[in-house]
Amino acid sequence: MMKYILLLFCFTGLSLHRLPAQTTQRVATAKTTYTNPLNVQFGDPFVLYTAGTYYMYGTGAGANKGFAAYSSKDLVNWKPEGQVYFHDNRNGWSDPEASWGGAYWAPEVYEVKGKFYLFYSAQWKVNPTREVENFRIGVAVADKPTGPFIDLTNKPIFDPGYPIIDANVFFDTDGRTYLYYSRAAYKHPVESEIADWAKKKGWFKEVEESWVYGVEIRPDFSGAIGEPVLLLRPPVRLTDKQAEWESRSVTSREVNRRWTEGSVTFKKEGIYYIMYSANYFGGQHYAVGYATSSSPLGPFKKSADNPVLQKNTAKGGTVTGTGHNSITYSPDGREMFCVYHGRTTKTGEERVVFIDRMEVKAGKITVSGPTTTPQKLPSGLPLPNRN
Repeated sequence: MMKYILLLFCFTGLSLHRLPAQTTQRVATAKTTYTNPLNVQFGDPFVLYTAGTYYMYGTGAGANKGFAAYSSKDLVNWKPEGQVYFHDNRNGWSDPEASWGGAYWAPEVYEVKGKFYLFYSAQWKVNPTREVENFRIGVAVADKPTGPFIDLTNKPIFDPGYPIIDANVFFDTDGRTYLYYSRAAYKHPVESEIADWAKKKGWFKEVEESWVYGVEIRPDFSGAIGEPVLLLRPPVRLTDKQAEWESRSVTSREVNRRWTEGSVTFKKEGIYYIMYSANYFGGQHYAVGYATSSSPLGPFKKSADNPVLQKNTAKGGTVTGTGHNSITYSPDGREMFCVYHGRTTKTGEERVVFIDRMEVKAGKITVSGPTTTPQKLPSGLPLPNRN
């Protein structure tokens, strides 16, 4: 009997000895991965990396008629920094009482010569014809990435004569600066074979479209140089290879609009890439494509591989509404990430942030997403303590 007790004690002791090691291993494994979506409820996420810290800006959560920010050291764990832009700053030009609460949308922040510049969309208070969608783009400046941001002037950066949203700024290697934006679909009905088809079906009387433009801007962001250039628009013909995916909001009868918006431009190995989102931002078909050019103002050619990011529910996943992306890099600069918003069956209508790896090679973009399974942490982060 005593022998049995001694054996039982030895076995129990061995088991207890193994347990801490197994627990440590599980904790260490958990710290080497992250899982989408991140704990940030933003639409239109944009990430700035400066002085070893990432800052994220976006539409929605954490701000009242303005914009909030989050910060992170690893691109995965984010802490709120509070509201960083307020519409009623001394140079504020927007109308907070206009539709959509003033439509404070799609902020992007850039560091230039020690200052931080925030580009954003909002409803312009100068509205003599009382348009429902009177969006323009403004720019505000701060000494820190957490603000407070103050508008450079008491008016938008420029007025093309139609509503515009989704500013993106590209600084070329020759020192010139370009602004990309989307002409809103508001009061912009366009003739196309898709519009004719929808009309014959009795679904919609017309189909409005948003188009992406580019224009050179002054280095001090005080205005445009020259006239805007049309860069991207939805396909006119049904035989166009892009027509099927860029028209899903119409063909699914979600809404009588086709969008080309949320663009982001970058350059690699002499090729200019512009990523863009198509379809209704509030629907399940929101998706991302891209086009390439040898010039920052085009002409751009859309990729035959589009869309490169879209819902995964047809493959058994839980993610829809993937779009309006920005790009960023791992702390060591070796890995490129696509930062975008989406929805899951769990988050419902709330837009939440995802980050997934992307690769750009020989004129081709590949996005490894949307993912909801554990992914390796971005490269260049300190390894977890395994002791």
